Amino acid sequence: MRRNLRTALRLRGRENAMLAHDRLPPAARIWVTQAVLPWWAASVRRIWTRALAGSGGEAAALAALAAAEAATLAREARRGPSAGC
Repeated sequence: MRRNLRTALRLRGRENAMLAHDRLPPAARIWVTQAVLPWWAASVRRIWTRALAGSGGEAAALAALAAAEAATLAREARRGPSAGC
């Protein structure tokens, strides 16, 4: 039965979700706790890193996270209440 576990493909490892959250910068962790939507730590880190690379400031990174959440909420609102069912 072990033969189906062998593959030449690269395995995709996943980081522990709690560990990934703990590795976020303190301001990003606080933002996640106050966010309306649930966020994966990897998504928060990606947005945070891009914002810091573009502006270099923590305030800009927090604004980018808020903008991403607002865009997601707007997209969900356009879908309507029955989209999730």
